[in-house]
Amino acid sequence: MAPAPSPPPQRPWPIPKLLLRIDDLDHEGADIFLNAVQPKVALREAILASFKWLYTPETAPRNVTQILLVLRPMEGVAHTFGTQFHKEIHFSLDYIKGSAKRARDEIMGVLVHEVVHCFQFNALDTCPGGLIEGMADFVRLHEGLSPPHWRRTAADRWDAGYEKTAYFLDWIENRYGEGTIRELNGWMKDREYHHHVFKELTGRPIHKLWSIYCKILEEPIDDFTLVQQVLD
Repeated sequence: MAPAPSPPPQRPWPIPKLLLRIDDLDHEGADIFLNAVQPKVALREAILASFKWLYTPETAPRNVTQILLVLRPMEGVAHTFGTQFHKEIHFSLDYIKGSAKRARDEIMGVLVHEVVHCFQFNALDTCPGGLIEGMADFVRLHEGLSPPHWRRTAADRWDAGYEKTAYFLDWIENRYGEGTIRELNGWMKDREYHHHVFKELTGRPIHKLWSIYCKILEEPIDDFTLVQQVLD
């Protein structure tokens, strides 16, 4: 009997070329950054975190061939832009300086958030901005990099963005199964956004999901009840 054929080797994660530019080496934030992380290792970890929560090796996008990280004095925290192939992450040295007391965790948290923007699908540019930002913070949350000021609290809208939406997506992931947010991201690869995607993935419309989530947040419950609600 002929031996069974070996399964095909798993495709490796597509790590793009990584570049670094520091616009002011005399800035205190530059020293803090370089003492807290190794740039190549930090970017690679952020990329793998994005892939782990949003893709499989077979579905990970391979169009991004280069990521340039720019550290420079500027207002705000960070932002990402670029073409389909080349991405740039601009990270504020002033913000890094202000985060010196928890430098590594904050640097990694911001890098994970911004790297998600390099790879996530956005429903052909029709995805709500709050969902885009919420998914980036969802990955940050699941990497254990949430900052101390984050709180699991309700907002006026489910797509308020950032940690508000991230915690909501986390609840959906826990309630409806690991990989649900990965499926949501995959759904947005080649289709324009429509809120019906949540009913397709969970069986419930988005307004119902948000209502249940907010009700859970409003009611004081013990740990056992919370686990039961997650598993329900």
